Amino acid sequence: MIATATTDRRTPYPVAARELLRETLLDAARAELSRRGWEQITMAEIAAAAGVSRQTLYNEFGSREVFVQALVLRASDRFLTAVERAMNAHLDDPVAALAGAFDVFLTASAEDPLLSAAVFGGADNSLLALVTTQGQPLVEHAAERLCGIILCGWPQAQPADARLLAESLVRLAISYAALPAGPSSMTAASVATLLGPFIERALAGGRGVRVS
Repeated sequence: MIATATTDRRTPYPVAARELLRETLLDAARAELSRRGWEQITMAEIAAAAGVSRQTLYNEFGSREVFVQALVLRASDRFLTAVERAMNAHLDDPVAALAGAFDVFLTASAEDPLLSAAVFGGADNSLLALVTTQGQPLVEHAAERLCGIILCGWPQAQPADARLLAESLVRLAISYAALPAGPSSMTAASVATLLGPFIERALAGGRGVRVS
């Protein structure tokens, strides 16, 4: 009997410990945001809620600004996973996929405490700035991931078209969520109608895409 070698793919303890620390701190901040605005929350309170010292938090993230950016980027990754599922459910109809993706985003931004605070701001505009006037890192991150989702679902698309579509969708989604013009389903449908011709032209030619 020939023995076969196996590769130990376990995450090294220092890496796993750091990931756990970061997730615990971000979860603690998210829980605090469900009760009050970001400007009312101190880093010391977040650290205490996570069961670590304030210095440990700063050692990991460096500053309050870096910490809140990590918090918002993690939230965006989670809802982009939901967007990906919505789009994958309509690979044969990219316009319907777009409408479904917008529905997911607008629903999440209204119902999720962190995304709601970031997008709508309210009396506390510190998080709103992260997705508008100071939001370039978030826009770039979300657009890059959405571009990947588009190219994975419709590989016949040209990368330049996918990048243009992804960034346009991210910026439109933020604008529509911050200044909603009506029920999310109507808003999503209107954006899908507006961008439909470009989407169908860019994605035509494979995987059973329906072209009007």
